[in-house]
Amino acid sequence: MIVGDRFHLTYCSNIHPGETWREVESALSESLPRVRQLLAHRGPLAVGLRLSAQAAHTLEQPEELARFRDFLRAGDYYVLTINGFPYGAFHGQRVKEQVYRPDWREDARLDYTNRLARLLAELLKDRADIEGSVSTAPGAFRSEIDSAADEVSMALRILRHAAELVSIREQTGVTITLAIEPEPACYIETVDDAIRFFHEYLFDAALVRQAAAQARAALTVDDVRRQIGLCFDACHMAVEFEEADDALARLDGAGIRICKVQISSALRIDPADPNAIRALDSFAEGTYLHQVVERSPAGVTRYVDLPEALAAARAGAVESGEWRVHFHVPIFLAAMQQFGTTQRQLAATIAALKSRASCPYLEVETYTWEVLPPEYRTSDVCTAIARELSWVKAQLDT
Repeated sequence: MIVGDRFHLTYCSNIHPGETWREVESALSESLPRVRQLLAHRGPLAVGLRLSAQAAHTLEQPEELARFRDFLRAGDYYVLTINGFPYGAFHGQRVKEQVYRPDWREDARLDYTNRLARLLAELLKDRADIEGSVSTAPGAFRSEIDSAADEVSMALRILRHAAELVSIREQTGVTITLAIEPEPACYIETVDDAIRFFHEYLFDAALVRQAAAQARAALTVDDVRRQIGLCFDACHMAVEFEEADDALARLDGAGIRICKVQISSALRIDPADPNAIRALDSFAEGTYLHQVVERSPAGVTRYVDLPEALAAARAGAVESGEWRVHFHVPIFLAAMQQFGTTQRQLAATIAALKSRASCPYLEVETYTWEVLPPEYRTSDVCTAIARELSWVKAQLDT
């Protein structure tokens, strides 16, 4: 939906389990009317679509795509963005570090992302006012990258994808961007990581020419600047203790676009509080990675997953300070019993977006609903989604 005269607001359908297109289609047909009703929203309602590689392959069949377009038209929905981060299964089984595979060193990641971009261009061909985006993994899991050759390999595939996006724009008139999503424990983790990778690799003229030759297409550095940017995930930025105003200003100064903003919130606790550590046990679940960044008088310490951080705390290896935990929690909660959330940082992110001519495409992403401890799942998922969207709308309206 459009909030004010500038922002498009949606939620990511990765909150709904579903790996096949039939499962995704069923979830949307059941949930979107209910969310609209709870919001009492009249007018176009934006959709943030998550498609696995399997679902995307099905949807690209002409009859399936035509049927989905009919569904969107009948419901007054429009697809704003696609979450192309998780390639395979994302619910109901161990995901952890496998969510990054295939990574950008592999052709399967390039082929999948090309397919998503083409699908989104088809879905947006009647919306010249929107630049669609596909969010993607931040290169690879950090421990997988151990050489400059790996970095070049990732960059070349991203640049070949940029050439595909230029071709889509020229053929259809629709602009689709790639939104690389920094995340803790990944190759691109912080704003500094992003600036370095873009300037050393993606904006390197020689590498751009090499990728263009591989893709047998025309591609310039200016094309790359237009088609490739970041997905600014507020949870991830808060976990890294990045302040929104500063981060956005630095990215703007580096000539890196924000193509999509994910509206999300993290856990925030004092690791020296034994009650908080005990309460955090129920968040150390086995499906997703929950990276932890600790800031204390001794500096910054990073843990790849929550169980590792909890073990360090119980061994007395942490100091008093603050933990930020990568666990997407409902954004309307300022606190959660024994600990806080980064809702204040999220509100600051939204305020920073309002104060500058930056990305207008906002997507609420609380995909961890299924694995939240039961005491926090006090409503059905559609009610929670509507509450989250209403909270964002109130922030944008103030």
